[in-house]
Amino acid sequence: MGNRQSFVVPLSVCVVCLVCVRCYRVHRALKSNILTYGELPGFVYLSARYVVRAVGRRPGCLYGAPGKRLHYRLCDSRLETHALRQFCGAAGYGADYPDSEYRDIPLCFPEVLCCRLMLLALTHDDFRLSPAGLVRVRQTLRTFQPIDELKKGPFTLQVQVLEYQQTDVGVEVDVRLSAASHCGSPVWESCVTLLSRRKLTSHNQPQESEQRESSAEEVKQVELSVPRMTGLSCSWSFSEFSPHRLHSVPLRFFGFRSEMTAGLWMLSICLAEIEKHKGVKVVTAPVRVSAHFEEPLMVPGNISLSFWKTIRGEGLSSAEDVCCFHMRQDGRDVSHVVGRIIRA
Repeated sequence: MGNRQSFVVPLSVCVVCLVCVRCYRVHRALKSNILTYGELPGFVYLSARYVVRAVGRRPGCLYGAPGKRLHYRLCDSRLETHALRQFCGAAGYGADYPDSEYRDIPLCFPEVLCCRLMLLALTHDDFRLSPAGLVRVRQTLRTFQPIDELKKGPFTLQVQVLEYQQTDVGVEVDVRLSAASHCGSPVWESCVTLLSRRKLTSHNQPQESEQRESSAEEVKQVELSVPRMTGLSCSWSFSEFSPHRLHSVPLRFFGFRSEMTAGLWMLSICLAEIEKHKGVKVVTAPVRVSAHFEEPLMVPGNISLSFWKTIRGEGLSSAEDVCCFHMRQDGRDVSHVVGRIIRA
């Protein structure tokens, strides 16, 4: 017994020292806003930063004074095949999707690559909101060239925190995510609007009339089932940055329905189904996707996804091909996602 204790104590000290050295190296690396892939901290470190920032701040309140624009850049990033397959399997494309002929990497996948970089920005001292309870309300995606360009070599990811805006229900912040190829040319860009609410109130906004099914022709409708474990099957669902997603996990094991489905998952499902029924040309670069996230999606349940083509719309030329989409849940007269895909 004595020999075992004499072995365990030095080993424990070594482990603690290694952890401290690792944390110190990460802390020093984060003094710069330009990181390499080896300097990117893990989710344990980021989760600790998340908890520290969340405890000291109330949602819906601005802290600090306006300063320089917060941004991080990740160099020499590489595409992880395992993460891509996991994403495709969870988001409705199928685990073998990237190997299919004439198909590009899904439009939402680069956001998964930016997840840790985005958490760094949202837990930074200069970020003026609490990272807890941030809700995705709007998003705009753009592709300048096929996302498959990221497969050709090390690429660059960047996250920028843009403007804060006071609203009736809280504070909104725009965060821009971008990916550039190994030669520096822009490939993909996304602007995500996150809302930090002061209280649990509805933040629905009326959408444009051209995005409603009543004004469209040849509406295609797809019925899908959302399993109970959808939230847990998405390893990237933490990108919603809402602690209630973790709190509601135990309730689901006792049969309760919970708002566990991430906004990124809902948008990915919409794009996957549209591609399956309309063909890959609908999402072939260059393309722009805009989406409004209204009510959270309760799981388990059934959803109804409608999509249709139109050339009508404010600010759109007759040469632009527009596909609108709308997701709602069966049994509830509410919308979850309303958006459109625009191709010149």
